[in-house]
Amino acid sequence: MAEGERQPPPDSSEEAPPATQNFIIPKKEIHTVPDMGKWKRSQAYADYIGFILTLNEGVKGKKLTFEYKVSEAIEKLVALLNTLDRWIDETPPVDQPSRFGNKAYRTWYAKLDEEAENLVATVVPTHLAAAVPEVAVYLKESVGNSTRIDYGTGHEAAFAAFLCCLCKIGVLRVDDQIAIVFKVFNRYLEVMRKLQKTYRMEPAGSQGVWGLDDFQFLPFIWGSSQLIDHPYLEPRHFVDEKAVNENHKDYMFLECILFITEMKTGPFAEHSNQLWNISAVPSWSKVNQGLIRMYKAEMGHKASDHQKAGSNGCFSDSWNIRAGLEPSLLSLCLYR
Repeated sequence: MAEGERQPPPDSSEEAPPATQNFIIPKKEIHTVPDMGKWKRSQAYADYIGFILTLNEGVKGKKLTFEYKVSEAIEKLVALLNTLDRWIDETPPVDQPSRFGNKAYRTWYAKLDEEAENLVATVVPTHLAAAVPEVAVYLKESVGNSTRIDYGTGHEAAFAAFLCCLCKIGVLRVDDQIAIVFKVFNRYLEVMRKLQKTYRMEPAGSQGVWGLDDFQFLPFIWGSSQLIDHPYLEPRHFVDEKAVNENHKDYMFLECILFITEMKTGPFAEHSNQLWNISAVPSWSKVNQGLIRMYKAEMGHKASDHQKAGSNGCFSDSWNIRAGLEPSLLSLCLYR
């Protein structure tokens, strides 16, 4: 939201959730394929999708260099991510026969597993301390799987759920919506890419050439929203190396394309066929709408498919993002 468009600050009654809120540790709720219907009919699903779409609208037509408000909570989240980044530097890869899945990642993850609640406590105010154990679960789920040493869109969704929970309990506010994407989520992407490269993490549940991307999905949605009504960049330009190199610092979508070309070799149409097909779509608005439809389908497919495989689907064992709050506080945060 631009500076001149900012809405008045909320009433004091909306500053914090009611004192009677109960918090619960997220647990596995998807055990069978029919459970997917329960998930898609849940308030959690509606809140999560609403959160994604609200942020999608908030960054529409804006560059990453757009001026936006940076609150104390946003700064604390960036500091949290900086800590995770520093731990990577302190945990170098080990020599091992296997090229992929460096076991040093498990050492790095063990540190997060031990410190997650302390990290979250630096972001959550003391009067909401009871929420910390619950919210910390989503942070731990958002960085990959320490057994398989892989990472995928389910882990990315857990980080989005982590941010959604912080909105629901009032830590993040309506004025934070652009900073959530441009400052916090963008920093998260940087840390995850560093993890992927440092420890040679495998894609979790990758569909190979038929998938949108091995690791991410949300930056393509929000990145395409950034590009809606761009004066000269069209979808066909993201497969143009010169256009990507000149504009990737302004647009998440193009930064994703740059990372793909750095990590993969060969013709783009062969290693990223889905994206190649998307480049033929006539407008960024249609790209954005199509990606949102794909994402909703992906959530259902991955949750059920990965559950049967015993691995991390969307939200893994922690899909219920109510954060123990009834009624939902998301509307107080983003839908005023």
